[in-house]
Amino acid sequence: MDRIRNARHFAPRLQRWLAEKAEAQQEAPPAAAASSSPFPVPAPAAVNLLRPPVQLRRPEPTAPQLTGDQDKRQLLVGEYILEYVLKRSTRRSIGFTVDDTGLYVTAPKRCSLADIDNAIRAKQHWILSKLDERRQRRAARLEKPPIVWDDGARLPYLGEEITLRLYQAPRNRTEFDPVAMELSMGLVQGATEQLLKERVKNWYKAQAEGLFQQRLDLYAARLGVQYAGFSLSSADTRWGSCTAQRTIRLNWKLMHFSLPLVDYVVAHELAHILEMNHSARFWANVGRIYPQYEEAKQLLRKRAAELPPLFT
Repeated sequence: MDRIRNARHFAPRLQRWLAEKAEAQQEAPPAAAASSSPFPVPAPAAVNLLRPPVQLRRPEPTAPQLTGDQDKRQLLVGEYILEYVLKRSTRRSIGFTVDDTGLYVTAPKRCSLADIDNAIRAKQHWILSKLDERRQRRAARLEKPPIVWDDGARLPYLGEEITLRLYQAPRNRTEFDPVAMELSMGLVQGATEQLLKERVKNWYKAQAEGLFQQRLDLYAARLGVQYAGFSLSSADTRWGSCTAQRTIRLNWKLMHFSLPLVDYVVAHELAHILEMNHSARFWANVGRIYPQYEEAKQLLRKRAAELPPLFT
Protein backbone atom coordinates (compact mmCIF):
# COMPACT_ATOMS: atom_id res chain seq x y z
CA MET A 1 0.00 0.00 0.00
CA ASP A 2 2.89 2.40 0.82
CA ARG A 3 4.47 1.65 -2.56
CA ILE A 4 1.23 2.48 -4.34
CA ARG A 5 0.87 5.73 -2.41
CA ASN A 6 4.48 6.70 -3.19
CA ALA A 7 3.95 5.87 -6.86
CA ARG A 8 0.86 8.02 -6.99
CA HIS A 9 2.73 10.83 -5.25
CA PHE A 10 5.72 10.84 -7.62
CA ALA A 11 3.81 10.08 -10.82
CA PRO A 12 3.07 13.76 -11.60
CA ARG A 13 6.75 14.64 -11.10
CA LEU A 14 7.79 11.79 -13.39
CA GLN A 15 5.31 12.94 -16.02
CA ARG A 16 6.66 16.50 -15.91
CA TRP A 17 10.25 15.25 -16.16
CA LEU A 18 9.46 13.09 -19.19
CA ALA A 19 7.63 15.97 -20.85
CA GLU A 20 10.53 18.40 -20.27
CA LYS A 21 13.02 15.85 -21.57
CA ALA A 22 10.97 15.26 -24.71
CA GLU A 23 10.74 19.00 -25.37
CA ALA A 24 14.48 19.39 -25.01
CA GLN A 25 15.13 16.68 -27.62
CA GLN A 26 13.04 18.22 -30.40
CA GLU A 27 12.77 21.62 -32.04
CA ALA A 28 9.96 23.88 -31.07
CA PRO A 29 6.97 23.39 -33.40
CA PRO A 30 5.90 26.27 -35.67
CA ALA A 31 3.38 28.68 -34.21
CA ALA A 32 -0.19 27.61 -34.80
CA ALA A 33 -2.44 29.78 -36.93
CA ALA A 34 -4.77 32.02 -35.01
CA SER A 35 -8.01 30.24 -34.34
CA SER A 36 -11.32 31.86 -35.14
CA SER A 37 -12.94 29.95 -32.29
CA PRO A 38 -13.85 32.05 -29.22
CA PHE A 39 -12.90 29.12 -26.96
CA PRO A 40 -9.35 28.18 -25.94
CA VAL A 41 -8.18 24.82 -27.22
CA PRO A 42 -7.57 22.58 -24.18
CA ALA A 43 -4.18 20.95 -23.78
CA PRO A 44 -4.11 17.16 -24.19
CA ALA A 45 -4.55 15.26 -20.95
CA ALA A 46 -1.39 13.86 -19.37
CA VAL A 47 -0.83 10.14 -19.83
CA ASN A 48 -1.39 8.16 -16.65
CA LEU A 49 1.78 6.09 -16.20
CA LEU A 50 0.34 3.91 -13.46
CA ARG A 51 -2.95 2.78 -15.00
CA PRO A 52 -3.79 1.48 -18.47
CA PRO A 53 -5.95 3.87 -20.54
CA VAL A 54 -9.55 3.06 -21.25
CA GLN A 55 -11.25 3.10 -24.65
CA LEU A 56 -14.97 3.83 -24.45
CA ARG A 57 -17.48 2.50 -26.95
CA ARG A 58 -19.47 5.55 -28.02
CA PRO A 59 -22.99 5.43 -29.49
CA GLU A 60 -23.77 6.82 -32.91
CA PRO A 61 -25.82 10.04 -32.72
CA THR A 62 -29.43 9.55 -33.72
CA ALA A 63 -32.26 12.00 -34.27
CA PRO A 64 -35.28 11.70 -31.94
CA GLN A 65 -37.96 9.49 -33.46
CA LEU A 66 -41.71 9.81 -33.06
CA THR A 67 -43.53 6.82 -31.61
CA GLY A 68 -46.64 5.29 -33.14
CA ASP A 69 -49.00 7.26 -30.91
CA GLN A 70 -47.40 10.64 -31.71
CA ASP A 71 -48.22 13.02 -34.55
CA LYS A 72 -46.28 16.12 -35.61
CA ARG A 73 -48.55 19.10 -36.34
CA GLN A 74 -48.43 22.83 -37.06
CA LEU A 75 -50.67 25.67 -35.92
CA LEU A 76 -50.73 29.35 -36.81
CA VAL A 77 -50.62 31.29 -33.54
CA GLY A 78 -50.70 35.02 -34.21
CA GLU A 79 -47.77 35.58 -36.55
CA TYR A 80 -45.99 32.39 -35.54
CA ILE A 81 -46.19 28.94 -37.10
CA LEU A 82 -46.04 26.74 -34.02
CA GLU A 83 -44.88 23.15 -34.47
CA TYR A 84 -45.79 20.61 -31.84
CA VAL A 85 -45.98 16.87 -31.25
CA LEU A 86 -49.43 15.55 -30.35
CA LYS A 87 -49.79 12.44 -28.23
CA ARG A 88 -53.10 10.81 -27.40
CA SER A 89 -53.61 9.31 -23.95
CA THR A 90 -56.24 8.25 -21.43
CA ARG A 91 -55.85 11.46 -19.42
CA ARG A 92 -58.93 13.66 -19.00
CA SER A 93 -57.41 17.04 -19.81
CA ILE A 94 -54.96 18.56 -22.28
CA GLY A 95 -51.40 18.89 -21.01
CA PHE A 96 -48.42 20.85 -22.34
CA THR A 97 -44.71 20.11 -22.02
CA VAL A 98 -41.85 22.23 -23.39
CA ASP A 99 -38.31 20.91 -23.62
CA ASP A 100 -35.25 21.57 -25.78
CA THR A 101 -36.84 19.78 -28.74
CA GLY A 102 -40.06 21.81 -28.73
CA LEU A 103 -43.69 21.63 -27.61
CA TYR A 104 -45.45 18.37 -26.72
CA VAL A 105 -49.22 18.25 -26.29
CA THR A 106 -50.92 15.32 -24.57
CA ALA A 107 -54.66 15.12 -25.16
CA PRO A 108 -57.52 12.70 -24.45
CA LYS A 109 -58.26 10.27 -27.26
CA ARG A 110 -61.75 11.70 -27.82
CA CYS A 111 -60.60 15.32 -27.88
CA SER A 112 -61.05 16.94 -31.32
CA LEU A 113 -58.22 18.72 -33.15
CA ALA A 114 -60.22 21.95 -32.99
CA ASP A 115 -60.40 21.71 -29.19
CA ILE A 116 -56.67 21.03 -29.03
CA ASP A 117 -55.88 24.03 -31.25
CA ASN A 118 -58.11 26.26 -29.12
CA ALA A 119 -56.35 25.05 -25.95
CA ILE A 120 -52.98 25.88 -27.49
CA ARG A 121 -54.15 29.37 -28.45
CA ALA A 122 -55.47 29.91 -24.92
CA LYS A 123 -52.01 29.04 -23.53
CA GLN A 124 -50.02 30.70 -26.31
CA HIS A 125 -48.36 33.33 -24.10
CA TRP A 126 -47.08 30.68 -21.68
CA ILE A 127 -46.03 28.34 -24.50
CA LEU A 128 -44.18 31.01 -26.51
CA SER A 129 -42.41 32.34 -23.42
CA LYS A 130 -41.26 28.85 -22.45
CA LEU A 131 -40.05 28.12 -25.99
CA ASP A 132 -38.11 31.40 -26.01
CA GLU A 133 -36.67 30.63 -22.58
CA ARG A 134 -35.51 27.23 -23.85
CA ARG A 135 -33.98 28.86 -26.94
CA GLN A 136 -32.00 31.30 -24.79
CA ARG A 137 -30.78 28.48 -22.58
CA ARG A 138 -29.60 26.48 -25.57
CA ALA A 139 -27.77 29.53 -26.93
CA ALA A 140 -26.07 30.10 -23.57
CA ARG A 141 -25.00 26.45 -23.37
CA LEU A 142 -23.53 26.59 -26.88
CA GLU A 143 -21.20 29.35 -25.69
CA LYS A 144 -19.30 26.69 -23.75
CA PRO A 145 -17.62 23.69 -25.41
CA PRO A 146 -19.45 20.41 -24.80
CA ILE A 147 -18.16 17.88 -22.29
CA VAL A 148 -16.00 15.22 -23.94
CA TRP A 149 -16.15 12.07 -21.83
CA ASP A 150 -12.44 11.25 -21.85
CA ASP A 151 -9.71 11.07 -19.26
CA GLY A 152 -9.09 14.61 -18.03
CA ALA A 153 -12.64 15.87 -18.60
CA ARG A 154 -13.71 18.71 -16.31
CA LEU A 155 -17.06 18.38 -14.55
CA PRO A 156 -18.96 21.02 -12.52
CA TYR A 157 -19.16 20.23 -8.81
CA LEU A 158 -20.41 22.59 -6.10
CA GLY A 159 -19.47 25.69 -8.08
CA GLU A 160 -15.99 24.42 -8.92
CA GLU A 161 -14.63 21.82 -11.31
CA ILE A 162 -13.37 18.30 -10.72
CA THR A 163 -11.17 16.29 -13.07
CA LEU A 164 -12.42 12.95 -14.36
CA ARG A 165 -9.73 10.25 -14.37
CA LEU A 166 -10.40 7.06 -16.33
CA TYR A 167 -8.42 3.84 -16.32
CA GLN A 168 -8.98 0.24 -17.27
CA ALA A 169 -9.63 -2.10 -14.35
CA PRO A 170 -10.75 -5.70 -13.80
CA ARG A 171 -13.91 -4.37 -12.15
CA ASN A 172 -15.73 -1.05 -11.89
CA ARG A 173 -14.37 1.23 -9.17
CA THR A 174 -15.08 4.82 -8.11
CA GLU A 175 -12.80 6.99 -5.98
CA PHE A 176 -12.94 10.70 -5.21
CA ASP A 177 -9.97 12.71 -3.97
CA PRO A 178 -11.35 15.93 -2.42
CA VAL A 179 -7.86 17.43 -2.12
CA ALA A 180 -6.85 16.91 -5.75
CA MET A 181 -10.49 17.36 -6.83
CA GLU A 182 -10.26 14.21 -8.96
CA LEU A 183 -12.96 11.63 -9.61
CA SER A 184 -11.32 8.35 -10.65
CA MET A 185 -13.35 5.74 -12.50
CA GLY A 186 -12.02 2.23 -13.08
CA LEU A 187 -13.82 0.75 -16.08
CA VAL A 188 -13.85 -2.80 -17.36
CA GLN A 189 -12.76 -3.48 -20.92
CA GLY A 190 -15.50 -2.70 -23.44
CA ALA A 191 -17.25 -0.16 -21.20
CA THR A 192 -19.53 2.25 -23.04
CA GLU A 193 -19.76 6.00 -22.75
CA GLN A 194 -23.34 5.60 -21.55
CA LEU A 195 -22.17 3.33 -18.73
CA LEU A 196 -19.61 5.94 -17.69
CA LYS A 197 -22.26 8.67 -17.67
CA GLU A 198 -24.57 6.55 -15.51
CA ARG A 199 -21.80 5.88 -13.00
CA VAL A 200 -20.86 9.56 -12.79
CA LYS A 201 -24.54 10.45 -12.39
CA ASN A 202 -24.90 7.89 -9.58
CA TRP A 203 -21.86 9.39 -7.87
CA TYR A 204 -23.42 12.86 -8.03
CA LYS A 205 -26.63 11.47 -6.55
CA ALA A 206 -24.77 9.76 -3.69
CA GLN A 207 -23.05 13.05 -2.85
CA ALA A 208 -26.38 14.88 -3.03
CA GLU A 209 -28.04 12.50 -0.57
CA GLY A 210 -25.63 13.35 2.22
CA LEU A 211 -25.27 17.06 1.52
CA PHE A 212 -28.98 17.77 1.08
CA GLN A 213 -29.84 15.94 4.30
CA GLN A 214 -27.31 18.07 6.17
CA ARG A 215 -28.54 21.36 4.72
CA LEU A 216 -32.22 20.50 5.26
CA ASP A 217 -31.59 19.73 8.92
CA LEU A 218 -29.63 22.97 9.36
CA TYR A 219 -32.21 25.29 7.80
CA ALA A 220 -35.23 23.46 9.20
CA ALA A 221 -33.87 24.12 12.69
CA ARG A 222 -33.34 27.80 11.85
CA LEU A 223 -36.89 28.15 10.51
CA GLY A 224 -38.40 26.11 13.34
CA VAL A 225 -40.13 23.56 11.10
CA GLN A 226 -39.98 19.82 10.61
CA TYR A 227 -40.10 18.06 7.26
CA ALA A 228 -41.45 14.54 6.86
CA GLY A 229 -38.73 13.33 4.51
CA PHE A 230 -36.90 14.12 1.31
CA SER A 231 -35.94 12.45 -1.95
CA LEU A 232 -33.98 13.29 -5.07
CA SER A 233 -35.52 14.39 -8.33
CA SER A 234 -34.20 14.58 -11.90
CA ALA A 235 -36.49 17.27 -13.30
CA ASP A 236 -35.25 19.32 -16.24
CA THR A 237 -35.98 22.78 -14.84
CA ARG A 238 -37.52 22.38 -11.39
CA TRP A 239 -34.97 22.52 -8.59
CA GLY A 240 -37.23 21.48 -5.73
CA SER A 241 -40.75 20.91 -4.48
CA CYS A 242 -42.64 20.54 -1.20
CA THR A 243 -45.90 18.66 -0.74
CA ALA A 244 -48.72 19.35 1.68
CA GLN A 245 -47.46 16.31 3.60
CA ARG A 246 -44.14 18.19 4.20
CA THR A 247 -42.19 15.89 1.89
CA ILE A 248 -39.42 17.69 0.04
CA ARG A 249 -37.82 16.79 -3.28
CA LEU A 250 -34.52 18.32 -4.36
CA ASN A 251 -32.91 18.04 -7.77
CA TRP A 252 -29.57 16.21 -7.60
CA LYS A 253 -28.27 18.48 -10.41
CA LEU A 254 -27.97 21.22 -7.78
CA MET A 255 -24.62 19.54 -7.04
CA HIS A 256 -23.27 21.36 -10.09
CA PHE A 257 -23.74 24.72 -8.36
CA SER A 258 -22.12 26.42 -5.38
CA LEU A 259 -23.29 25.66 -1.85
CA PRO A 260 -25.03 29.05 -1.37
CA LEU A 261 -27.30 28.24 -4.32
CA VAL A 262 -28.05 24.81 -2.86
CA ASP A 263 -28.91 26.50 0.42
CA TYR A 264 -31.26 28.92 -1.33
CA VAL A 265 -33.31 26.06 -2.83
CA VAL A 266 -33.33 24.26 0.53
CA ALA A 267 -34.57 27.39 2.33
CA HIS A 268 -37.15 27.98 -0.41
CA GLU A 269 -38.69 24.52 -0.12
CA LEU A 270 -38.67 24.51 3.69
CA ALA A 271 -40.53 27.83 3.69
CA HIS A 272 -43.34 26.11 1.77
CA ILE A 273 -44.08 24.09 4.91
CA LEU A 274 -45.42 27.34 6.37
CA GLU A 275 -46.85 28.85 3.17
CA MET A 276 -47.80 26.67 0.19
CA ASN A 277 -47.62 29.65 -2.18
CA HIS A 278 -45.31 32.47 -3.23
CA SER A 279 -47.00 35.25 -1.29
CA ALA A 280 -45.25 38.07 0.54
CA ARG A 281 -45.45 36.02 3.75
CA PHE A 282 -43.72 33.12 2.00
CA TRP A 283 -40.79 35.27 0.87
CA ALA A 284 -40.59 36.82 4.33
CA ASN A 285 -40.08 33.32 5.76
CA VAL A 286 -37.39 32.60 3.17
CA GLY A 287 -35.69 35.87 4.09
CA ARG A 288 -35.63 34.94 7.78
CA ILE A 289 -33.20 32.10 7.13
CA TYR A 290 -31.69 33.18 3.79
CA PRO A 291 -31.64 37.00 3.47
CA GLN A 292 -29.85 37.00 0.08
CA TYR A 293 -32.57 34.96 -1.61
CA GLU A 294 -33.23 37.50 -4.40
CA GLU A 295 -29.61 37.52 -5.52
CA ALA A 296 -29.41 33.73 -5.24
CA LYS A 297 -32.58 33.30 -7.31
CA GLN A 298 -31.15 35.38 -10.14
CA LEU A 299 -27.74 33.73 -9.95
CA LEU A 300 -29.24 30.23 -10.02
CA ARG A 301 -31.13 31.10 -13.19
CA LYS A 302 -27.93 32.45 -14.75
CA ARG A 303 -25.77 29.47 -13.77
CA ALA A 304 -28.39 27.01 -14.97
CA ALA A 305 -28.47 28.70 -18.38
CA GLU A 306 -24.68 28.54 -18.64
CA LEU A 307 -24.43 24.86 -17.72
CA PRO A 308 -23.54 22.65 -20.72
CA PRO A 309 -25.56 19.46 -21.22
CA LEU A 310 -23.78 16.64 -19.44
CA PHE A 311 -25.87 13.48 -19.47
CA THR A 312 -27.64 13.56 -22.85
